[in-house]
Parts: sequence; C-alpha cells; structure tokens
Amino acid sequence: MREIFDLTGKVALVTGASRGLGRTLAEGLADFGADVVLVARSGEALERVAEQIRQKGRQAWVFPFDLSRVDEIPGLYERVVEATGGVDVLLNVAGIQRRALAKDISLEDWRAVLEVNLTAVFALSQAFARERISSGRPGNIVNIGSLMCEGHRPTTVAYTVSKGGIRQLTRALAVEWAQHGIRVNAIAPGYFATEMTKPLQENPELDAWVKRRAPLGRWGRPEELVGAAVFLASEASSYVTGHILFVDGGWLANL
Repeated sequence: MREIFDLTGKVALVTGASRGLGRTLAEGLADFGADVVLVARSGEALERVAEQIRQKGRQAWVFPFDLSRVDEIPGLYERVVEATGGVDVLLNVAGIQRRALAKDISLEDWRAVLEVNLTAVFALSQAFARERISSGRPGNIVNIGSLMCEGHRPTTVAYTVSKGGIRQLTRALAVEWAQHGIRVNAIAPGYFATEMTKPLQENPELDAWVKRRAPLGRWGRPEELVGAAVFLASEASSYVTGHILFVDGGWLANL
C-alpha cells in the first residue's frame, strides 16, 4: 500500500518555496519522489532550496516571481510548462499578512493581502487547470488555508477574509473541475512555528495562550504538514476533493 503515497514521476509546483512552510513542503514532496518547481520572490533563496532537492536525486527548477503581479501569472505558468513539460501537483503556499484592527487597516494593505493570498491562488489554479484540461491529464491542487478559514482573531481581518476565500475557492474549484480529473483540497494549519509567526512566539502571553488552547499543548512543527500534503497530492486521497484538512493540534475540537 505504500506505493499509493509515491510521487515518483510527478512534477509539483510550490509557491512560497524559499522559506518556512513552503520550503519544508517542497523538500517533503521531493522526499516522496516528486520533482519540484520552486516559486518565490528571492531567486538566491530558491537556489539554496533547489540544491537540497537535487541532493535527494530529484529535479528542481527555480522561478523567481512576485505573485502580487497577478496579471503576469499566466506568462509565468507558460514558462514553467515549457521547462517541465507540465505540472501534476500545484501547492499554493505563498501568503502575506498585514496586521491592523478592522477599523484601522488601509485599503492598500487590504488589497495587498487579498491579491497575494486569494487572487494569485485563483490565477495560478486557473492556469494549471487550463493546461491539464487541454492536455487531457489529471492533476491535484493543494491550497494552504488556516484556522482563519473558520474564525477570526483581531488584527488579522484581511488575512481572515483571504483564508475564508481559500476555503470556498477550494470547494468551488473541486466541484467545477472534478469532471476533468482535477482534485482540489486544502490544508488548514493551526499555529505553527515559522518565521511569519515568530513575533507571536516571542510574546509570552500569546505563546502561553497557544499552548493552553491546543490540546496537544504546543506549536506545530513545519515538517508535521508534510504527511498531509503528500496524502492530498498522491493517489492515497484519490476519492477526496473539496476537503479542508485541519492540522491544528486539536485546536478546533477544543471548546
């Protein structure tokens, strides 16, 4: 049964792959056999990740790109297909945060978060689906959601809305594209120890709150998302689509 998790021969595109969850997931997919297309703003950082993947015996392609340039995403995707012959798995990890109370957030920050966290995900998913449909080949999309798919914490209004959008986008695309053999799912992490959450980890009150609120009593480790990503990207989840998989240490179960 282990072969159903095998990604050998698959090409996976991972956004936000230069650091944090994106880097961990890119390297994790490579561990299970995938060749990986790496997308993020920093080409230098991506080259370091690519070298790690090549040392595992897998291929890696580097595409430095700022996903806020949404109108240029179709062109980016064309270049990726030219280089790889086609992408089998799209893993939308990249995201940004702008913290402010709802009454204070600027429209500039609101638009920036929605553009990267939601609109860019749609544009890249659309490019992926168009290529899969035209070529007659199946594919998997795995989006990264959040606990904010289901609730809100003050000062994260734009982020919350973007992740609520990811939840519904995942379901909408799963329904529309199932007939083409394209499955669409999402992983919703709880509180994970990453560079983005470092200010929260360093806040003693919030750190204690996270550990008290999660039944497992700690922050998640980035590598603990790899299993979920491999499951959703592989044939192990062949009858799963439109699903939001929470990896949160029991957070949502805890009243």
